[in-house]
Amino acid sequence: MTIVDHPAVAHRLGHLRDERTGRDRFRVLMAEIAMFLAYEALRDLPTSPRQRRTPVGDVEAREVTEEVLVVPVLRAGLGMVPGVQQVAPNCEVAHLGMKRNEDTLDAVCYLDGLPADLSARRVVVCDPMLATGGSLAQACRLIAGRGASHITALCLVASEPGLRNFATQLPQVAVVCAAVDRSLDERGYIVPGLGDAGDRLFGPPGDGLTSAAAGAKDPGA
Repeated sequence: MTIVDHPAVAHRLGHLRDERTGRDRFRVLMAEIAMFLAYEALRDLPTSPRQRRTPVGDVEAREVTEEVLVVPVLRAGLGMVPGVQQVAPNCEVAHLGMKRNEDTLDAVCYLDGLPADLSARRVVVCDPMLATGGSLAQACRLIAGRGASHITALCLVASEPGLRNFATQLPQVAVVCAAVDRSLDERGYIVPGLGDAGDRLFGPPGDGLTSAAAGAKDPGA
């Protein structure tokens, strides 16, 4: 597990946590923090030399040769994708729709947009809040089951018990986050956390949920 302990990240995270931060600003801050996390997580991307011509001469530059698959866990993970796209050239995006049942705290998968074959692929999973760790573990198991060779989870805020639970289930998956909070409340929300990231991005869900997701909230709250 890696914590990106940088003043620029801490500054943005403080504003992201603030209950007074409005939806538009929240969206910008989430993408910016995700960019910093992706920068750290993808520092080992392979490159190859490329000749480039500047206005005054030739230079040997480097070009990223690996195409990253970005998997946002819906809804809230969508807010992190623009930041990752700023870092990873030519990345693909595949969606996983997961909701947390507030009664059981179990994650329900209602949308599986993953490619059938992920053999030898590098996958970056975007899940803003690692609370209990159950939903992120389920998402990563789906990805690993399709052959992904390298999985990294990007989270804005994680909880200590959630990290322990996740590491027990999937020790091979790297987690990169901006902060780790100590506890969860009785609803499984991170304390102090930042609330329900999906609601703060998009507003509360309406009545048109699918039957599979009815009664559930974003898993990482």
